[in-house]
Amino acid sequence: MVAHSRTPLRVDRLRALNTPRPAQVTVDDRGNPVSVDDTGVEEVLETWRIDDEWWREPIVRRYADVVLVGGRHVVLFEDLRTRTWFAQMP
Repeated sequence: MVAHSRTPLRVDRLRALNTPRPAQVTVDDRGNPVSVDDTGVEEVLETWRIDDEWWREPIVRRYADVVLVGGRHVVLFEDLRTRTWFAQMP
């Protein structure tokens, strides 16, 4: 067990982890990603959709778990309300 540092928690020291960043995504005729920021998509591992918070500010997103050329793994999502794409490291 690690001893408590006695350092108080400060809100100004908190930061979001794995924040999504805007991405330029090109899709094929079925809507599957084929490139991300000019890097080709080697494989689409999984896709899913989330419709949530309909009673407040709706979240409507289409996700794709992809492997880019070179082996990097990225999770993409398209905000279906704004048609904007984002990328996150898994």
